[in-house]
Amino acid sequence: MPSHPRQLLLALTLAGSVATPAAGQTVGAHAGLRWSGNGTCLPCHGAEAREVHASSHYQWEGLAPDSLDGPAMQGKKRSAVNSYCVNILGNWTGCSNCHVGRGKMPTATATSTQLKNIDCLVCHQEAYKRKRSAKSGLFVPDTAAMTISMDQAVRTVHRPTRATCLQCHAKGGGGDNYKRGDLAMAQVATTDRTFDVHMATTGANLRCQDCHAVSAHRIAGRGSDLRQTDHDVAMSCSTSACHPTKASGGHGSSALNLHVQRVACQTCHVGPLSARNAADTAATEATEVHRDWSRPHLTPSGAWHPLPTMANNIKPVYRFWNSKNDHYNFLEIAGTDPVTSHYNTSRPLGSIDDTTTASKLYPFKYKTALQPYATTRATLVTLDTSKYFAGLGLTAAVESGLVNMGFTAADPWTMVTSETYQLLTHEIAPKSASLICASCHGSAPTQMNLPALGYTLKGPRSTVCTQCHGREDDNLNWQQVHDKHVKDKKYDCSFCHAFTRPERGLRTTRGGGD
Repeated sequence: MPSHPRQLLLALTLAGSVATPAAGQTVGAHAGLRWSGNGTCLPCHGAEAREVHASSHYQWEGLAPDSLDGPAMQGKKRSAVNSYCVNILGNWTGCSNCHVGRGKMPTATATSTQLKNIDCLVCHQEAYKRKRSAKSGLFVPDTAAMTISMDQAVRTVHRPTRATCLQCHAKGGGGDNYKRGDLAMAQVATTDRTFDVHMATTGANLRCQDCHAVSAHRIAGRGSDLRQTDHDVAMSCSTSACHPTKASGGHGSSALNLHVQRVACQTCHVGPLSARNAADTAATEATEVHRDWSRPHLTPSGAWHPLPTMANNIKPVYRFWNSKNDHYNFLEIAGTDPVTSHYNTSRPLGSIDDTTTASKLYPFKYKTALQPYATTRATLVTLDTSKYFAGLGLTAAVESGLVNMGFTAADPWTMVTSETYQLLTHEIAPKSASLICASCHGSAPTQMNLPALGYTLKGPRSTVCTQCHGREDDNLNWQQVHDKHVKDKKYDCSFCHAFTRPERGLRTTRGGGD
């Protein structure tokens, strides 16, 4: 079944040109290497280093063709504002813990200093660990925490593995599975195929690169809340290697086959619930559904974090998505949702009445937060998280953030509720756990409210029906009425609804015998 271009989470991998088949295997060309510091890889891999330097993994920004507004170049390095760590302004040191550099801020020019700042082993050596030097403020190898020496580390470099990808992508936002809701450290080696049939070792045991195509260290795929596009290629579940028949005609029933044009694979196959627990881990795979910046709490690591509300087994929120997004960017006037009155940080765009197949129904994690807002500026405040995480309190973090933004510490502010939609595309359940017809259709659907998504009549039933005929049998159920008009008479949806489905080739006018 095809997925929409650019639909998946950004870059779970940073693929390289070192062709080691598996983690830990020695490649002949590397067998005699000795670790000689930051530039060890550059004599042989200068071209690859320049590729990494230009990528989203290093620059943390890039062209954002699918963002509704904001600058052409967007990303967490400057423009992005969210509800997790809000913005990088004021706290590059903390945010850079998951950057593929050694601690220097990325610049646009690939100078010798910038190329030596690239930390190849973050992605290309599972056993590598690092720590920040108190003297230089930069990352250095943490050999005390490693099971191999640095010489062994460079001799056994390998392609990125789930472990190297997930060490950052599973722990964003404050902890394991906090941010995404469908990426957890359990996916490194879980045997529980009911948790994730794609990544479980007893399931497909897929590598991240099996789905996320790589070109010149640029990675295909991104979540709906990510601004930039790194490698702009179509992503699909219906490939020759995976599900070649599912794009059309491969689901065993004509009704299901019709759904693939307007319903994304993930909608049915993430399962009824996301943020499920893996059966073989001691940890919980709960995800954050709310973050309260007004309530600092001390974490076991000794850092002060905003209070999270965590949850397992969450029913996704469903929205039509055409791959375009409305993101909140630095210094923008903040807007609210007309239904929830919450301030938007990232919202998928799309509509049921899209006359092309660009808009499909997708599952999303819906997350809220209580965060600061500058009342006279009408902007969300990029509070200084370096102050907040150090335990100096919300007020100090907000006032410092206001100054960082170019305002004054005396600017008035208050706390508001923001909302974020995040695409769910991992943690795919086995086929037996996918949604069934009754999950969404019938008199008592359990999964989603189709009328709220736009599946309503364009007027009262009596008025809609008399377009074509007089009083009919009111005892027919939804399926019988639908089959009579669509399957038998080949009427387009627009006869009864405010949207059309031209891709089905149905009739938009009545025939003489109707």
